This record gives sequence, C-alpha cells and structure tokens, in this order.
Amino acid sequence: MQRLYDFIRRHPTSVDSFWAVMLLGMSAASAAGAFDGHGVSAGICIFVLSLVVALRRRFPEWMLLTAIAVGLVQVALDIQPNLADFAMLVIVYTVAANGARWASRLALGGSLLAATISQLRWPVDKAPGAAAPIAYAVFLTIPFLLAWVLGDSLRTRRAYFAQLEERATRLEKEREAQSKVAVAAERARIARELHDVVAHNVSVMVVQADGAAYVMDASPDQAKQALETISTTGRQALAEMRRLLGVLRTGEQQEAGEYVPQPDVQQIEDLVEQVRTAGLTVDFKIEGTARPLPSGVELTAYRIVQEALTNTRKHGGPEVGASVRLVYFDDGLGLLVEDDGRGAAHEMYEDGGADGQGHGLIGMRERVGMVGGTLDAGPRPGGGFRISALLPLKPAH
Repeated sequence: MQRLYDFIRRHPTSVDSFWAVMLLGMSAASAAGAFDGHGVSAGICIFVLSLVVALRRRFPEWMLLTAIAVGLVQVALDIQPNLADFAMLVIVYTVAANGARWASRLALGGSLLAATISQLRWPVDKAPGAAAPIAYAVFLTIPFLLAWVLGDSLRTRRAYFAQLEERATRLEKEREAQSKVAVAAERARIARELHDVVAHNVSVMVVQADGAAYVMDASPDQAKQALETISTTGRQALAEMRRLLGVLRTGEQQEAGEYVPQPDVQQIEDLVEQVRTAGLTVDFKIEGTARPLPSGVELTAYRIVQEALTNTRKHGGPEVGASVRLVYFDDGLGLLVEDDGRGAAHEMYEDGGADGQGHGLIGMRERVGMVGGTLDAGPRPGGGFRISALLPLKPAH
C-alpha cells in the first residue's frame, strides 16, 4: 500500500491520465447516440474535458480556462450536460488547491454561475415560473461549492504546514548561529586566559633565566634559587594551560589531577610574592573587609593584576616599582595598580590598547565588560602607568 501511495505521489500526471481515460470511456459510452446533429462537437467536448482531467495538476490555470470555454461551447451549441462535465468539478477543486489566486476566484465565480446558466439553457420544467429549475440550480451549485471549499482548505492547510517547516528551519539556523557564537565566545575566553597565563609566567621565567645566567659564576646559590623559580613558574603555567585546553577535548576522559581551580582574589597575594621574587618591588595592600565574591569577579580581578604587573616588568624600565590596592566596597571590588617607571609608549594605551604587538589592555576591557564593571588605564602624571577598575558584585543590566 505504501508503494502505491509513493507511486501516486511521484507520478501525479500518470494517475490523472488514467482517470481521464476512464472518464473518456464512460462518457463516450453513456452519450452514444444522445447528441442528434452535434455528435462530432459533443465528442470533441468530451475529449477536451478528459484532457483537462489529465493535465489539471500540470497546468491548472490553463485547464480551468479550457473547461470554461468548453462549457460556453456546450451552451452555444445546445450540447446538453453529460458525464464528462464532471471534469469541471475536478478542475474547480484543483485550482482552489493549487492554482493562482485569480484562478481560484474565477473558479468560485464559475461555480456559483454554472448551475444557473445550465438551468436557463436546459430547464428541467418547461412551465414558466416553476420552482423546479431554481431548486435544481441550487442543488447543482452545492457540489461545485463543496469542491472549491475542499480545495481551498487543502491550500490553507498546506500553507500552514509550510509555515511550520519554515519556522522550524529558521529556529534550527538560529540555534546553529547561537552555537557558533557560543563557540567563538569560548575561544575568545580561552585566548584571553592563555594570553594572561603565557605572558605573565614566561615573563617571570625570562627574568629569572637572565638573572641566573648573570650570577651563575659569582653566586651559584642565587642562580640555583632562580632556576627553582623558573621550574615552579613553568609547572604553574602548564597546570593552567592544561585546565584551559582541557575544555577543547570533547569526548575524552580527563584525570582530575590535570585540572586546577581558577585563580581568585586570595591568590593575588601569591602572585605579588612571585613577582617580588622575580625582582620587582611591589607594595600590596587590602582595604575593607575581605569576603567571598562571584567567581567571575575574582578571576577578572586576578587577571587584571597579573596583566598589569606583567606590563610593568615589560615596559616599566629599570628599577621600577609598583603598587597594588584591593578595596572591598559594599557593592563591588576596586582595583588600583600603578608603577613609577617610564610607563608604556602612547600606542600601548591608545584606542583601547591595540599596539600591534599584544592585546593586554583590550583583554582587560573585555573581562571587565563581561562582569559589568569599568576600567580606566593610562599614564600617570609625572611618569608611570595606572590601571583602575571597579568590579560590581552583580552585572549591570
């Protein structure tokens, strides 16, 4: 049964042609000898109406006009209605379901007039003023109207399902777009994290390596301490990189030991101590009452201090000193990182920090924006560089 249904759907014209042949045969058999003086014309009309049924789905508008023309010829030549006129019901349904809107309206108008015209030309009761022709006209109009209503309902239902499919397709595309945006945002976050981790830790390792090479012969103990700092810093960097890159490994089982917690405000003191060990003088103070903060705020605060101290080492010049202030407010956390060195070049903080060599300040602004905070970065009066940030406890809407 399913195969038959599939064949009908794949070959609609073949199926229509079969029914057209059946209609032609039955019409010819029932009309044999019934059209005195108009046999040829009646035969042509029957053939054309059968052709209308065969081609109704390929050319619905043209077949409607053809059926109307045949009907007018029948009226003009006094060829009485016959079985082949059933094709008019079929074409009315077809045009209402599949044809153009103008053709559907024309079919509706023809449906309302066909039976009336038929009774005016061939009344069932010759008596003038009789009610039989009117009743018969109304009776014959009902099938035409039902055919049109059925076809129009099918058109409406088909349009509704098409709209549902279009909506489903659009929602699927929107979901794909949202997934791509989420992936891009996650990659940007990982890029920022990697930038901060690599820039800070590699900077510390370079400074320690240079110091170790300088004092290797004169002070082996200091060189040994510098090498130990390099080793510790490298391990920390690898641990953080494993945590960041682990999110990219889909479908793999990761050992819990490969992951480390995200940095928070409490680890800023350890960060400052690490920087001091690398040879940078840092004054660190906490003001206000320390308390737990949202993880996003804590990570942002840690990365801002980390990036600021990294830039101080890279651009602050010799004998540079820095200060870090953490201020706990009732509704947020304030950060102030300053150095007294020669400061970065003007291009370092112009246009949001795009200097063509790094994206440190751009990353800071993005991080602060993600938690709804504000950031101010620029040179200090009299020399040096200042970074000030305010991170609210709740993102601004």
